[in-house]
Amino acid sequence: MLPKERVIAALEHREPDRIPWGEHSIDYNVYEDILGRETLLQAKMRQTQALWDGRRDEVVEHSKRDRVDLIRALEMDIAFVSTVPPKGHHPPPMEKIDDETYRDQSGNIYQVSSTTHDLMPYKRNTDGYRPPTLDGLQDAIDRADDQPIGDPNDSRWEFVHHVVKELGETHFVLLMCGDLGWPGFGATEEDRWVSLLTDPEICRKQAELRGKQLQREVQLHAQLGVDGIMPCGDLGSSTGLLASPEIYRDMVHPWHKAHVEAAHAVGLKVLKHCCGHVWPVIEELTVYDAYEGIQASGGMDMKRLKDQVGGRLCLWGGIWHEHIIADGPEQIRKDAAYSFRHAGPGGGLIMGSSHSLAVGARRENVLQMKQCRDEWGVYPLDLKKLDRELA
Repeated sequence: MLPKERVIAALEHREPDRIPWGEHSIDYNVYEDILGRETLLQAKMRQTQALWDGRRDEVVEHSKRDRVDLIRALEMDIAFVSTVPPKGHHPPPMEKIDDETYRDQSGNIYQVSSTTHDLMPYKRNTDGYRPPTLDGLQDAIDRADDQPIGDPNDSRWEFVHHVVKELGETHFVLLMCGDLGWPGFGATEEDRWVSLLTDPEICRKQAELRGKQLQREVQLHAQLGVDGIMPCGDLGSSTGLLASPEIYRDMVHPWHKAHVEAAHAVGLKVLKHCCGHVWPVIEELTVYDAYEGIQASGGMDMKRLKDQVGGRLCLWGGIWHEHIIADGPEQIRKDAAYSFRHAGPGGGLIMGSSHSLAVGARRENVLQMKQCRDEWGVYPLDLKKLDRELA
């Protein structure tokens, strides 16, 4: 089977020739470890600095070269893609306060994460914040259908077009796209969560506006030659949903469902990225073709998921993100054996990290993932061998 055929079989709950492998995000260190060269692709603060230096074209060329080469080197089946900054993009550098701290032109403070190396928001300048109004939101909703959907030949899609040209015939090309999360608002993080309870009418309108925008965006995505889209919006933390399941079902789920229906109508699969503990809404997530970001450390067990939603929702994950960073190949083998044994039979499984191949991911563990897929992931699965591995 071609990689694309393999993924489609898994999404349709058929057994392919072997379990497909894909990731929704791969940080720069993995490209460098596997390909043996430096990259600006997902290079965190190094990529940010390159853009400040006016090296947009270099960043995009690294993205085009290294994404394709890594997918081929690891024999992955899914090639994930996203927009890039437009031609001529040259953002002004932020003011450097110290080696780790920066201030933008609006007065917001950012710090470089010691863990991920990203430039992360640290303190928001809330002066001048104006909350949305019902009238303003309704006006935007009324005008939504008249807004242009965008140009598929815009330079922001340069990376997407390259990957489609290089891998589109053989691999499943997945576009990372926007999503609707919890539709709160406010000048601070606390305000945004509280607003879900204090101002539900405004939050519902925000959800409606974003939901309508998402439905229109798939008209553009369908012109790019990709096979599917991935809305990336987390609903849970490591211990539970970020808000109540009732709020999700009332404000968010109807628009998630409408987004999927709009995508299916133009021939796109929808594979949902969603971290955290989401058991209270797992039935609602079956509107998607696949669920990725299955956080085992948040209680999302592959066996229980297969028992409850197998046959209705393709499961993408199985290898603990934490183990890829902090443990050795033996633990990767245990993760793979468990997920293959309990979620693999009958199809409907894509192997991947429980989050991503992130900063700190060990080269030997990434290669062990490939070996496990090659050794144990061939259908029909040898369940007795997997049971022995787990014993």
